[in-house]
Amino acid sequence: MSLHDDAVLVLKQLKEPKEPKGCDSQEELRGLYLDHLAAHPDGMWKACEAGHVTASALVIDPARGKVLLTLHRKLNMWLQMGGHCEPADRTLAEAALREATEESGIPDLTLLPGGPVQLDRHPIPAPCNWHLDVQYAALAPAGALERISDESLDLRWFGFEEAEQVADGSVLRLIERTRAALRAQA
Repeated sequence: MSLHDDAVLVLKQLKEPKEPKGCDSQEELRGLYLDHLAAHPDGMWKACEAGHVTASALVIDPARGKVLLTLHRKLNMWLQMGGHCEPADRTLAEAALREATEESGIPDLTLLPGGPVQLDRHPIPAPCNWHLDVQYAALAPAGALERISDESLDLRWFGFEEAEQVADGSVLRLIERTRAALRAQA
């Protein structure tokens, strides 16, 4: 199965989360992503100028009630770890876990079971138009120590409420949906 096929399957199986007030409908975004992939066989890759699917993961330490955010070098914003899919990625989940591991420097991360936590579409500069981000949550092992990568200006653990002071709405929705998924599994 190709990465493109995996993405289609993941999107078709995505469970519809309850929408926080004022959010884009996850169902509408899922349809947009599926339409994009149907129209663009290259829609998984950075070279697709109509936009492309990306994979990210919010690194979380639920025992400490903290999330690890990166101060993105190019955007100068506190974000979850993530980025472009690569040819060696066999699945979206694998791409998200690879990105989280590379950007956090933390080995042995594990994805929260149940698939993606959220979809988020955001504009990017030309020549491409959109990132169609498939967002997972990654659990940090006990005592995990982060290590900053070349893609970050800083890397920092934030309490759930502290994150509200630095992160944008998309990241805050991702944190809230991740916390809800954790509660559902407890």
